[in-house]
Amino acid sequence: MVSPRRTALAPRSVLLSVVVALFLVATADGVWGQSLGYRVGPKDLIDIKVFEAPEFNVSARVSEDGAINLPVVGDILVNGLTDGGVTLRIREALEECCIQRATVSVQILEFNARPISVIGAVSRPGPLSFSGRWTLLEALTAAGGLAPSHGDEVHILRRADNGLTDQIEISLQALLGEADPRVNLPIFANDLINVPPTIEVTIFCLGEVERPGAMVFKSTERITLLTAIARAGGLTDRSSRKITIKREGRGGGVATELTVDYKDVLSGKSDDITLREGDVVVVKESFF
Repeated sequence: MVSPRRTALAPRSVLLSVVVALFLVATADGVWGQSLGYRVGPKDLIDIKVFEAPEFNVSARVSEDGAINLPVVGDILVNGLTDGGVTLRIREALEECCIQRATVSVQILEFNARPISVIGAVSRPGPLSFSGRWTLLEALTAAGGLAPSHGDEVHILRRADNGLTDQIEISLQALLGEADPRVNLPIFANDLINVPPTIEVTIFCLGEVERPGAMVFKSTERITLLTAIARAGGLTDRSSRKITIKREGRGGGVATELTVDYKDVLSGKSDDITLREGDVVVVKESFF
């Protein structure tokens, strides 16, 4: 139901363990997005608490120049810092001007510098500002929900500052149909959520079938030799057991032909071949 892929050479089982661990830590802490090394940028909203001096407790918006303004202290440059770096920078500024020893806590309330993006088969695709405490379901809801053309999966592309990218595949049946909380993952700043739409796949079935011609499938359907023949009404009494599948080469490559034995496929002795866009299934007439 949850299938992660990474562009670096990391074992799939290790990566899945990391994803699950992040989910459990995020759920326990209740501050999703803070522990992944997010770096503050313009328009982010930061909540600041100073234990020794509550008058410095403010929510400050990062300016276009990458600074926040603190009463008395003035502008403090925080652009590109993690929440830990922002905490240290504010503490240093306070101890320099106002407080001998400051206890500072920082929480990023809004992630506007690096918003999440939702694309594909949703009602309102595009970037979304968020609080850093969203789940996948909340992100899809904020994008207007799924469009009628949505497929069976949703992909989360997670991009890190070091250039590594994780792609996590989530089954929409598990997320929506089964309401499985394990796949309702937390969403972090800069995540890209892609809901691939279904597309039409055209297969041609010619020769000794009851209804020869073009057949249109949805990409989410199981499209195999047997399903194509069934969609064509089955074989006629004059059909040969040998069936040819003609396939164009990808990217203008060399076309190929594959001959299979229908009875072997039907009995399970041979694989039921998966068909793809443009395949031509030819059932010849038997002369015996």
